[in-house]
Amino acid sequence: MSAPADLSPRTRPLLTTAVPQAGGLFKATPEDFEVEELPAYLPSGEGEHLFLWVEKVGRDTQEVVRALAAALALPEQEIGHAGLKDRHAKTFQYLSVPARCAPKLTDFSLEGVTLHRPTRHGNKLRPGHLVGNRFTLRLHDVQDVGALRASLEVLEARGLPNAFGAQRFGRGGDNALQGLRLLTGERLAKRPSRFERKLFLSALQSELFNRALIARMEADALDRALPGDVLRKEESGGLFVCEDATVDQPRVEAWEVSATGPIFGPKMRAPTGAVAEQESALLASVGLSAEVFQRGRGETEGTRRPYRVRLGDVRCEDLGGGGVRLAFSLPSGSYATEVLRELL
Repeated sequence: MSAPADLSPRTRPLLTTAVPQAGGLFKATPEDFEVEELPAYLPSGEGEHLFLWVEKVGRDTQEVVRALAAALALPEQEIGHAGLKDRHAKTFQYLSVPARCAPKLTDFSLEGVTLHRPTRHGNKLRPGHLVGNRFTLRLHDVQDVGALRASLEVLEARGLPNAFGAQRFGRGGDNALQGLRLLTGERLAKRPSRFERKLFLSALQSELFNRALIARMEADALDRALPGDVLRKEESGGLFVCEDATVDQPRVEAWEVSATGPIFGPKMRAPTGAVAEQESALLASVGLSAEVFQRGRGETEGTRRPYRVRLGDVRCEDLGGGGVRLAFSLPSGSYATEVLRELL
């Protein structure tokens, strides 16, 4: 099976298109971009692991993990983290280490990184042990603060389209195509590492989700329940299939449930009816079937991803002279850059 000529990321419509764009610039620098992890739980004060609240500037999570492992004479796998943070920001997040290593923490030193409030806990920190992230951004040269606030009101009411951001697809935008080639058995220019393999396959799933989201937005159905949809309960994350849209639509409007899109794989909860037909057509458009994701083994198990997510605790401060300080929280796995795309 040959790969399609183009699996590059597609341009998505804006939910805020009816509002005049605010204009302005965002500079992805530590001075203008602060990210604070919102943990799923706090350390208890007892246990065989030590949680560290890590403040870092100009360093990504993997750099800190490597340096910390070297200082503590540990394999990197023994350093726990809930999520990955990049270098182009001032970030705060928890890392965990075995509590026996506490005396060696004084040996750790890495420019731009500070360790705060070491606290014991009963388990190692693992990926996904977080609720989301709190973002604080400074915008420059905003032309219309009123329009920016109006766009924020739209996003607060209807939700943020939960697209995967451009960083998911690599600098050349071809990670998804590489993932497609892996699944269909084509030979890549060089054999990918385990990390690259997972990255490419995830990018393929992400691009297919984004295309499903585009179709959803073009149908003006981001915040609608359709018969056959797989709906997700906002509070518990539980999934169920919509059998009667007239029953479920009020729950969508009340932010009790949201429609989900496909992260294709054998463990994905399948929709029914016309929604299932649309997802099958999406796969066919790139020459795939649902069964092919079994070839990805544990790397393409599949799940459902909400088409929209809720912005939390939104704050917008006019600093004058075109400067705006913007703050909001998002669930884990959602992208602040998608908020900026809607606003600017």
